[in-house]
Amino acid sequence: MPIRAVLWDIDDTIFDYAGADHTGMRLHLESVGLPEAYASADEALDAWKAITVRHWARVAAGETDFLGQRRDRVRVREFLSRAMTDTEADDWFAGHVTHYESAWALFPDVLPVLDRLVPEYRHAILSNSSTGHQHRKLTALGIRDRFEAMVCAVELGISKPDPGAFHAACEALALEPQEVAYVGDEPDIDASGAVAAGLTGIWLDRQGRGGRPDLVTITGLDQLPGLLAGQTRFGAPDTFG
Repeated sequence: MPIRAVLWDIDDTIFDYAGADHTGMRLHLESVGLPEAYASADEALDAWKAITVRHWARVAAGETDFLGQRRDRVRVREFLSRAMTDTEADDWFAGHVTHYESAWALFPDVLPVLDRLVPEYRHAILSNSSTGHQHRKLTALGIRDRFEAMVCAVELGISKPDPGAFHAACEALALEPQEVAYVGDEPDIDASGAVAAGLTGIWLDRQGRGGRPDLVTITGLDQLPGLLAGQTRFGAPDTFG
């Protein structure tokens, strides 16, 4: 069955989330000062990244919500290592958000590949974030109209890699899983999860981490059109680099 649509992850796939988050927090710390727990800005930024990953996993597991993970990342036993009210945590985080949003950017290969894939393939989004947040982000980046559907875990109630999340996105496209390819930067949550749900899973390994011969892998989106055009290669995992 031919691939008729590409389903996309957003953060660190088409949107440089890690870069924007790092830049935003660095500028925020320059403004408000370094938390006492850290000897340097680099140490603080490494801790912020690890804390962010941990709390987004809690959102995916249904242990907290979008606003809750923001507050929990900031306060007691986490980044600032001190108790804070919700209002205090929100106010502190708002400073970071201002700098973070000013650093929003697409990866350079995104617009060229979207242009190349039109009109052969339809496009949609499946994200483990919230619809409102991701809609605003893609609108600000000028590409929301490139995707005919967007399915997000916060509203759906289930997250990748649950097969139900992938199936919900396929249903939004009115396509069978076998007709959809999923592209994402996480080997297990994205690519492996998509395969388990019956889609064609493609791992976008921008950092060249490797080590997953079980997955169809690309290291840049410029490789995606050729991969989709030679769909018979999906029968066996391959690496393009």
